Amino acid sequence: MKDTFEARSLNVHALCKDAGQLAGQWSIAGMPRLLESLFATTDDDAPVEWQAAGSLRPAAGAEPQAWLHLQARAPVVLQCQRCLQAMPHGLQVDREFRFVRSAAEAERLDEAVEEDVLQLLPRLDLHDLLEDELILSLPLVPRHEGACPTPLPQPIDDLKEEAPAPNPFAALAALRKEGGKGGGAAD
Repeated sequence: MKDTFEARSLNVHALCKDAGQLAGQWSIAGMPRLLESLFATTDDDAPVEWQAAGSLRPAAGAEPQAWLHLQARAPVVLQCQRCLQAMPHGLQVDREFRFVRSAAEAERLDEAVEEDVLQLLPRLDLHDLLEDELILSLPLVPRHEGACPTPLPQPIDDLKEEAPAPNPFAALAALRKEGGKGGGAAD
């Protein structure tokens, strides 16, 4: 008989052993750390659609390893760094995690292999892991593709043409020319 899996307190080993799958929706409002990174006009009730699938994969000379495949989509609003206006954006997560028995092994392998390696704990809060992954998927410098729909207006002072500033060395050059006409230096 297959276990009933609870996403907020997930037994990853059991999910992987049963090749179990979970799917659902959570509101962005329940992810306060993600909300801090979004533009104020983001709909707090916007859905985060997610799926998680566990599997055991054979390992050479060892017991099969637990793997979790996590996918998610979330519509958010970011602030474009060019025009400072709201910019709709679709966050996407598609990650695989390999689970190992100890934190030391996870740390050692995380540096040596490309995949994400986590310690296999008795329970995992999938909600927190998903929020972390959504935060990591945010663009470093959000900006509209191509031209911004409404460019940032320039201040009126920037539009006025200013006279070029005088060259501070022009006075020295003039003195040097004068010194060359009048003769030699005093003894």
